[in-house]
Amino acid sequence: MTTALTQGLERIPDQLGYLVISDGAVLASSGDLENDEQTAAVLSELVATACGLRLQRGHDPPFKRLSVVFGEHSLLVTVSGQKLFVVKRQNHVQEPVAV
Repeated sequence: MTTALTQGLERIPDQLGYLVISDGAVLASSGDLENDEQTAAVLSELVATACGLRLQRGHDPPFKRLSVVFGEHSLLVTVSGQKLFVVKRQNHVQEPVAV
């Protein structure tokens, strides 16, 4: 079921699943990340750690997007307000061109 919270996430090309997290709790999920509370907890902690790397003082996080890249897929985390929007996307690995 598409809600306003997840409408844009479902249209992302090559997405394999998504999580919407607030205060460590899963608000919405789908696909490979369906009800994946362990991944939600790990990513929440990763974002909290990255927020500790502030180079400038301010209330906003020092970044808007965080990517964790694996061989065949990536986890893309976007911070918006108090929510984390996580999308698992398929990577398109291109073979190097032999010259």
